[in-house]
Amino acid sequence: MEIDISKIKFDANGLVPAIVQEESGQVLMLAYMNEESLKKTVETGYTHFYSRSRQTLWKKGETSGNVQQVKALYYDCDGDTLLVVVHQTGVACHTGTYSCFSGRRLDANDKLPAVVEQPPQENLSLVLYELYSVIKDRQRHPVEGSYTNYLFGAGQDKILKKLGEEAVETIIASKNGIEENILYEMGDLWYHCLVLLAFHGIKPENLFAELMNRRKGGAYHKFTGKTGERPKD
Repeated sequence: MEIDISKIKFDANGLVPAIVQEESGQVLMLAYMNEESLKKTVETGYTHFYSRSRQTLWKKGETSGNVQQVKALYYDCDGDTLLVVVHQTGVACHTGTYSCFSGRRLDANDKLPAVVEQPPQENLSLVLYELYSVIKDRQRHPVEGSYTNYLFGAGQDKILKKLGEEAVETIIASKNGIEENILYEMGDLWYHCLVLLAFHGIKPENLFAELMNRRKGGAYHKFTGKTGERPKD
């Protein structure tokens, strides 16, 4: 990756704000870079920032392991703001939320804008993408003792076998009618579905796009009976 530093307008303190965005489009955080940290980011392929409070460079995820692999770097029309598109490992916020903006809505009060304490409002697609990101990270950087790495190491047949087993266990849980067991088994089933996607190099948003296309094109009508036709078994 090569960059032209002359295109960036650093402020009086030699800093430029950097908006960090996940590949899925989710805004993760805002931090600051100086020329040195920007060059370090380009050199290593992982985000490095400048801490205004500590007045030192820092690598995102150096202690937590929640690193950000840089996929693309953009600058705005004025050259005074950066947009860093990354592959996020784990969570982005030091508080444990996926994004620094999760659950922190400013206009939650109808009378006065105020930051209010509320449970994080997680988006299902983001939760699935976060899990998928961890799975892909294990695939790229194996961890000893990881079940995910065991599946990838065993190969496609093992992944498919486990997927089938989890589907059967979900069916049994459903027949038994215990909600807790249904959720547990379906959680395992969804995890193994994501592993299979990762095995084929398919991202969750490709699946979401397929579902959206079916919704827009009316392909679900044969299941819902919206057209008045009875589905064939």
